[in-house]
Amino acid sequence: MNDTGRNYGATTVRADGRAIDQGLRQYMLGVYNYMAMAVAGTGLVSLAVASNPAMVQTIAGTPLKWVFFAAILGIGWFAPRVIFSGSKTAAHGLFWIYAAAWGAMIAPMLYAFNAAGAASEIYKAFFITASVFGATSLYGYTAKRDLSPIGTFLFMASVGLLIAIVLNALIFHSTMMSLLTSCGVVLIFSGVTAYETQMIKEMYRDGGQTNDRAAIFGAFALYGSFVTLFVHILNILGIMRNN
Repeated sequence: MNDTGRNYGATTVRADGRAIDQGLRQYMLGVYNYMAMAVAGTGLVSLAVASNPAMVQTIAGTPLKWVFFAAILGIGWFAPRVIFSGSKTAAHGLFWIYAAAWGAMIAPMLYAFNAAGAASEIYKAFFITASVFGATSLYGYTAKRDLSPIGTFLFMASVGLLIAIVLNALIFHSTMMSLLTSCGVVLIFSGVTAYETQMIKEMYRDGGQTNDRAAIFGAFALYGSFVTLFVHILNILGIMRNN
């Protein structure tokens, strides 16, 4: 991954970093801004749902939570195809549906923390998540080492953790297993964040018409990693608090 001499239009990137690629910076800023709007949207949906105990009970106490879970997984699987081959309207719509589904999924968790008088843990989890995400994304953006070889490992590890989480939710109901899987998710998705950031950066093309779609895809990917980190960091803090 050597950007020496590569022309992105605004400037020529040099190995000593003295030149600044304004086009790439604007592209990445667009990715982060769009991701931040989705995080804010998820927060608003979560707060709206969490303020309604009946709605929280409907989601948490019925199979509806698994409908949202399946929707999140399904959208995550099909989103790249829609973003790169469908209309931009469909891509944007899918992204906001994804953010809203996450908001509904998180709401019962936020409600439980508020009911237990542990609202401060939510803010703490958000701050930790932002710090971890920021550090790992910055590493992915600045790393000279090609991170693509670890992509397969991260994918397989994510699948393994997903299976473990589902089995624990349906069968084992183990607090210790929940703690261990959440710790594993935080570690793996820290790596995923760095990998995705580098991948998104490499998708940039000077003057290319695919930049808009790549920015949507990048925001979608990083948003998913951010929210996943937040949920599991919050779970870790909750378990530690109860113990």
